[in-house]
Amino acid sequence: MTRKKNRYRRIAGYLIVALACYFVYNGITIYEYSGIYIEDQSEVAIVLGAGTSEGVLSPVFAERTNHAKYLFDQGLVKKILITGGYGEGQIQSDSEIGKQYLLSEGVPIEALIIEEKSRYTIENLIEAKSVMDSLGFTSALLVSDPLHMKRAMKLAEKQNIDCLKCLTKSTMKGLFYPTQGNPNLTKRPSIIP
Repeated sequence: MTRKKNRYRRIAGYLIVALACYFVYNGITIYEYSGIYIEDQSEVAIVLGAGTSEGVLSPVFAERTNHAKYLFDQGLVKKILITGGYGEGQIQSDSEIGKQYLLSEGVPIEALIIEEKSRYTIENLIEAKSVMDSLGFTSALLVSDPLHMKRAMKLAEKQNIDCLKCLTKSTMKGLFYPTQGNPNLTKRPSIIP
């Protein structure tokens, strides 16, 4: 009986070590992938939805919309495509709330496009591809945060979206440094109709 217990403990130990190695490896590859920031001229910025609550953008979604505004203000994109449908019990879609925020920040309505069907990253990209095709767009900057970008780019590739990754600059800072009192970091907008 003792031999069996020792054998199971040894197997469990190996599994724990293997799992830890897997997580460390994934963490390193995501970190390395996210280390390169790209800004290039494209037709549209695709902002991947990241949730809202009672008319307020989540901190991650706020960073993504703020970054898309930055790209627009820099003249790198002519249009901003905001993705995100309706969460449970919502009367406004996530993308509509993002649109209202960007309008309040001075982005002209003709520069904004929303899709309101998607709820998950893969759906965001399927719908974004459909919108891009219908409007004749062939190039995009995919706006997301560093921890999400590797997966988002793989999914965009599967949808045949010709895009470059465009990481939010301050999401990572917000995770490690306090954002309060620093005007260059997270601006968490509230848009309630």
